[in-house]
Amino acid sequence: MTGRLDGTTAIVTGASSGIGNATARALAAEGAAVALFARRRDKLEDLAGELDGATVHEVDVADADAVRAAIDEVASQHGRLDVLVNNAGYGSMDLARDADLGEWQKMVDVNLHGVLSTTHAALGHLAQAAQGPRGIADVVTVSSVAGRTVSGPGSNVYAATKHAVGAFSEALRQELAGQHVRVGLVEPGLVDTELTNTGDANKPDAGQASELGVLHADDIADAVVYMVTRAPRTAVNEVLVRPTEQTG
Repeated sequence: MTGRLDGTTAIVTGASSGIGNATARALAAEGAAVALFARRRDKLEDLAGELDGATVHEVDVADADAVRAAIDEVASQHGRLDVLVNNAGYGSMDLARDADLGEWQKMVDVNLHGVLSTTHAALGHLAQAAQGPRGIADVVTVSSVAGRTVSGPGSNVYAATKHAVGAFSEALRQELAGQHVRVGLVEPGLVDTELTNTGDANKPDAGQASELGVLHADDIADAVVYMVTRAPRTAVNEVLVRPTEQTG
């Protein structure tokens, strides 16, 4: 069976676990050659061993120079870059008076600066790919329901970074529409990942949720694949995915 992304190249950041791992698998299943970006090389190598054509890139998205070098390497190796999935993220939720400023800075570095530097480095390659036979390229950023609302006082900086990513994505969409580079935002509710199963009292706890109260990483990967496999005339710019029982 022919995959819908045969002949394309995709980058997935934060691919070592959770949503990134599931998204890399889903894109590969559609025929894409997937470049896996994350800090944990051992996890990436394990995943790459299961995916045809996958490449491993040990990189921290907070390091803009390393990100650009890695993206240029991917484009050089594969001859093109069709899809960028900004998935790497970090969350720490404390009341402002109790917060560690280092934790705030890390969220800004990963959730915001990481998305900005990765996207900036990829744009030229994506625009070039969009002029090829496929006629389209895609940037998808995995944000959060926290980019639409503020779930509580402890979500202060986390929500701020996700709101910023939403504004950036909308401006980017307007800028790139004429160049046929689609820009999409996926906003998950509670998902069972390393971020939500730590037992930390200041974070949402997926381990305490009911079967219909928590999403799986595959659910978000499905949304990403849906966005990037639409006909070139169709841009799905925003998908909000909540567990059935989630109200906030």
